[in-house]
Amino acid sequence: MLNVGLIGVGFMGVTHYKAFREVEGAQVTAIATRDAQKLSGDWTSIQGNFGDGGGVQDLSNLSRYENWRELLADETIDLVDICLPTHLHREVSIAALEAGKHVLVEKPLALSLEDCDAMIAAAQKANRMLLVGHVLRFFPAFAEVHAIVHGGKFGKLLGAHFKRIIAFPTWAKDDHFADVSKSGGPAIDLHIHDTDFVHHLAGIPTQVRATGVFSTNGAVLYLQSQYLYEGQNLCISSQSGALAMSGLSFEHGFDIYLEGATLQFNNLTTGEDVWIYHQSGDKEVLRPDRADAFVAQLQHAVDCVSSGVTSPLISGAVAREALKVCLKEQQSVLTGAAVSIDESA
Repeated sequence: MLNVGLIGVGFMGVTHYKAFREVEGAQVTAIATRDAQKLSGDWTSIQGNFGDGGGVQDLSNLSRYENWRELLADETIDLVDICLPTHLHREVSIAALEAGKHVLVEKPLALSLEDCDAMIAAAQKANRMLLVGHVLRFFPAFAEVHAIVHGGKFGKLLGAHFKRIIAFPTWAKDDHFADVSKSGGPAIDLHIHDTDFVHHLAGIPTQVRATGVFSTNGAVLYLQSQYLYEGQNLCISSQSGALAMSGLSFEHGFDIYLEGATLQFNNLTTGEDVWIYHQSGDKEVLRPDRADAFVAQLQHAVDCVSSGVTSPLISGAVAREALKVCLKEQQSVLTGAAVSIDESA
């Protein structure tokens, strides 16, 4: 049984805490937060853009620390789950790795490739795993279509469009999400989900071309991107950002075009289902029978640590590539030109 120490009790920390209850082979045995109210188990102030809030939790059986460094000194902890603002990922992750802990850190891995490289190097030096919470790969609809595309049942992938739109969260106006120096803004914190899934589905593009809308603090608030695959008969695009009005708090989905079928998903229209349109004119409704995405992601992380097998899905190296392409997309927004993806960078 792996003992997990959770650092950071915000919306994602709560989400992970609840999901770990359904994970086999691991248990949360310690938390760290500076907030005395949260240490007491009163999480009613915590909310996010999906799911329910934090509620009130019985933490009497957990070790509770006001300082994350105290949690890292706890010799009983095997895996540290870091759900802190992105600008803190490098410092806390490296300290955890140096303390001999395996690390699962929320996406994005960091805000710069330099920080990513330092974290990856620290994991290699410590001989510990660095895993990153790119949970979209585990969402039932997305996991199902990945299996369909790569299974080849309906022929080659020809085109795809991804959509991820939110209303700027009112609960985040005084939070790190609104500070581009801490979160990277929507073009990193939100959009990296779809960029990572594009890589998962079709590989890393050779170029990206993007246009965008800026907020008053200089962050890219919304962008439309084209992923260019030189020499391939393939067209993939995405739109992502925080431009929607408050009545539309969260929308995500895709249209995927294969030689023999069209796959469609949108949480507002298809619910949890994937619609499959066939050449015959028939429509098939696919209801993916998969675990909750966060449970599946955390189970995968625990299984990797327990088996000692590096994750092909959420490793630090995989997460670094998603950030690299997102940064290239931002560069394209700023320059108005297509930007090449340097594989050696």
